[in-house]
Formats: sequence, C-alpha cells, structure tokens
Amino acid sequence: MDKTWKLDSFNTFLSSLVRIASATAFSGSSDFQQCLLLSFLASSSAQICRSQRFPDNRQYDNCNDLPTLNCFLHWTYDQAAGTLDVALRHTGTTDSTWLTWGLNPSGPRMQGTHALAAFVNSSGVAQAYTTSIDTMSPTMQSSALSFEVLILSARFENQEMMIFDVLRISESWSSTSQVWQKGQANNGRLGIHSLSGANLQSAGSVNFLTGQSGGSSGSSRTRRRNVHGVLNTMSWGILMPLGAITARYMKVFKSADPTWFYLHVACQTSAYAVGVAGWVTGIRLGSDSPGITHNPHRNIGIALFCLDTLQVFALLLRPNNDHKYRMYWNIYHHSVGYTVIICIIINIFEGFDILKPDDHWERIYIGILIFLGIVATSLEVFTWYVVLKRKKKGSDKHSHNINGANGVRGQEV
Repeated sequence: MDKTWKLDSFNTFLSSLVRIASATAFSGSSDFQQCLLLSFLASSSAQICRSQRFPDNRQYDNCNDLPTLNCFLHWTYDQAAGTLDVALRHTGTTDSTWLTWGLNPSGPRMQGTHALAAFVNSSGVAQAYTTSIDTMSPTMQSSALSFEVLILSARFENQEMMIFDVLRISESWSSTSQVWQKGQANNGRLGIHSLSGANLQSAGSVNFLTGQSGGSSGSSRTRRRNVHGVLNTMSWGILMPLGAITARYMKVFKSADPTWFYLHVACQTSAYAVGVAGWVTGIRLGSDSPGITHNPHRNIGIALFCLDTLQVFALLLRPNNDHKYRMYWNIYHHSVGYTVIICIIINIFEGFDILKPDDHWERIYIGILIFLGIVATSLEVFTWYVVLKRKKKGSDKHSHNINGANGVRGQEV
C-alpha cells in the first residue's frame, strides 16, 4: 500500500476526530451549563428567608437566599427618603466566625467594597463596624464609607450571626453589586477567609427597587468552574488512561491489529480535544479572578497541555515499525504518555481541593481509578501469559525443526 496514501488517510482521520470531539466538548459544556443553571433557578425558587423571624419583631419588605455561605439578605428600601434598612443573617455559624456584607458599585468583587462587618469580641458580645476594602489584602480596620450609616448593630444567638443596619444611599446605589464573606476571628482579630470553594463565589447583584438579589456573577463562575472540572476529569482523567490501556494490551493480540491503533487514537484525540475545552475554561477563570492563584494546579495544567499537544503531533511523525528510529520514538511516546497520566491524576485531585465539591464526587473518581487499575492489572497478567505461551510455542517449534533436520541427516548418512 502506498505510504503517502496511508499518511493522508491517517491525517484525515485525525483531523475529523479532533473536529468531532471539539464540537462535542463545547456543545456538552453548554448543555451542562444549562442544566446547572436550571438547577440553580429551581433551588432558588423556594426562599428559606421568607420563613425566618427576627428578634424585636423586625419586619422587612424583601428577602433573598444568597447562593453561598448560608447567608440570607432582608431589606426595606424607602426610595423617597433614600434609606435602606438591611439585615444579613448567617446561619449555622460559631462565635469565632466573622461576617461581612457590603456594596460595590464597581462590580461583584472584594476590592472596592463598602462593607459592614461583625464579630463576637473578647467579652462575648457581637460587635459591628464599617470598613472600606480598598486592596486585595485588606486590614479590615474600621473606616468610613462613602454613604451614611444611620444605625448599625450585630447580634449572635442560636448559632446565627445577624447584622442590622440602616443606610442612607443615593438612587444610583439602588441597583448595584453586593459582596458577602465570612472567616475566622480570634480575640477580636479578623483572620483571612478561605480562598477556595464557596468563599470565592460570594458576590452578585442586588436591586433594592425590584426586590431581586442573588449571586448571578458567582453562580456563573461556579458553573464555569464545574464545567472546567467535569470536562478535564472526563477527558484527561478517564478517556486518556483508557486509551493507554487499549494500546498497551490490545496490540498483543494479532487479530486486533490495526483496530487497537485506531481505538487508541480515537480515545487520545477525543480526550485532547475535550481537555483543551476544559483547559481554555480554566484559563478564562484565572483571567476573571485577579489576585486569586492556585499555582500548583495552574502550573501542572499548563505543563500537561504542552505535553499532550506534543503527544498528539507526535502521531503525525510516527515512524514505520521497521524504521531505525522507531525504538527511540516508542521510548519517547511511552515515557511522556505515562508521565502525563500520572500528572493528570495528581492535578485532578488538586482541582478537587480547590472546588471542594461533595465528597461523593471525589469518591466516584477514586472508584473509577480503582476499576481502571484492576482492569490494567488483570490485563497485564493475562497478556504476559499470552506472550510467554507464544514464546514457548515458538521455542518448541524451533527445537522440533532442528531435531527433525538432524534425523533426516542421520538417515542419509
């Protein structure tokens, strides 16, 4: 068969796989985002805040369940007077946790937030104060805000922290961005909050006129983080090891040639295409989160992308089986491939530590790895048995031929 025709056919096959897998990856992420959005909307329809009651018979016209950190926002806005009566409620907390809520006209982020903070001081009394967050590493010291705070107090009881305040705001603040946060406090000192999970999703929009509030920006970021995790786990974390298992064990059987090769290529190129979609999502997440870095996860991810790209293009330079450089290509391909798989698994668990999903998702992935490990071990034993048996048969046949030839010579003599 003409080698040029074989190479052209393979290139066409590879390109088709990349296009199909890429389309599948991006359409899949869209469907996944829609599912998550529907789930978010469904969960937000049953407002817990409507059943909550406050001490001193405090009443508010509007309320919303904030999407993270077990926080609930209640408010009454008097547009004519320009006053905003607000209560923020954080449930399931302790007296060693601080709480903040604030408004940020520049967007749903920490820097630039005009905040109200509360904590339980060394005397065991809930204390509230105002603080302006001007940097990515705020001191959280008491400072004035750009709007007037008429009333400010805090209350801690029944494992709940509540901040009560009345603000005088201009109409331009009636629709803006809000930020809420919590962290650990020790003897009146406010420690840094967690830099992962729900603490990075505690921002969104609020409209005091229409009564709409929530974490639209945060939930969008959450969806992209989930899409990033799902795409990379399914592609590089499952498909790529499956492709390696296919190549290592199917090629032992002569009847599987060249089927094993095309299955291997299909798995690896599909994993690469979907993984690139997940990788791009991760890069976008990083650019949308200034000041927040996960260096090990990011650095391993960039290295994996480069190595995976080399692996895909190495297929185009694959020498024939009888080529003098084929042995060196095999050494490169196998060593890089196994290194990539090990780093992928490490980086996926780094991602679990960042996302902090429900424990059962991590257990499911561990179960998949155990299953693949058992399959690979079983096939390793079986293929070694096949190879050794084949060698023994070849050795016996060779010995029989030699003995037969000697016998003929003996008769002739």
